Amino acid sequence: MIIDFHTHVYPDKIAERTIKALSSVADVTACTDGTLSGLLESMKQSGVDRSVILPVATRKGQFDTINRFAKDINERYSEVISFGGIHPDDDDIEEKIIFLKDQGFIGVKLHPDYQETMINDERYIRIITLCQRSGLLVLTHAGKDPAYEKVHCPPKEGREMLDRVYRETRFEEPFFIFAHLGGNRLLKDVETYLVGQNCYIDISCSFSCFGHFTDNADEDVVRVIKNHGADKILFATDSPWNGQKDYIDHFKGLSGLSDREKEMILSENALKLLG
Repeated sequence: MIIDFHTHVYPDKIAERTIKALSSVADVTACTDGTLSGLLESMKQSGVDRSVILPVATRKGQFDTINRFAKDINERYSEVISFGGIHPDDDDIEEKIIFLKDQGFIGVKLHPDYQETMINDERYIRIITLCQRSGLLVLTHAGKDPAYEKVHCPPKEGREMLDRVYRETRFEEPFFIFAHLGGNRLLKDVETYLVGQNCYIDISCSFSCFGHFTDNADEDVVRVIKNHGADKILFATDSPWNGQKDYIDHFKGLSGLSDREKEMILSENALKLLG
């Protein structure tokens, strides 16, 4: 079984222009058309059994629209499961998180760069703490984003956030996920501040051989997995920005990881989180 824990789709009416705009900013070609049907076809061709979709609220006031689209996906399709989206400037944060839980969402996606908020900001601390207490997972973009000079989720501040949330909630099970090997293009700091901590790391956009986003060699990725623990690593592609089939083939071909470790990363860890 294969679960891709980091994908994106957009409503059909805006998918084309969204993909065009993001492709221009990141200087990369998308591997699907950005629609849900495009993702489902990619999954069929690559052998992905389930994909986690991660919506991003880029401004205050998008909560209803984004989560209506996400809920519709969850109700209509068994092959995919969408997180909810929330913005740190939204009003009635506690009520919104309760709503997401009541509507059956299993997690929330944050994007500190698009939301122009540092990950250790008080607003995020509140959101993440409330999510943990409500039983919601939280996944954040981490490290550099090609659209922004400032990094809003560097590993050091990510560790500060994590330590504070765990102190305040006294929760022991990992529920927080840092994308992009813990911090895109910030490998040294990832290894200093996040590796070995009580969190999950996804491996989306983590291999330099795909020609964009990162400069990690395969051995860098394997070292992080080994030192962090394969039981806290999630397979992820960031589709449509990486092709699922190519990413799976590359991951399966990595030397230095056992078949057992690969099995955990490809599905078992995700199954534990998804219930």
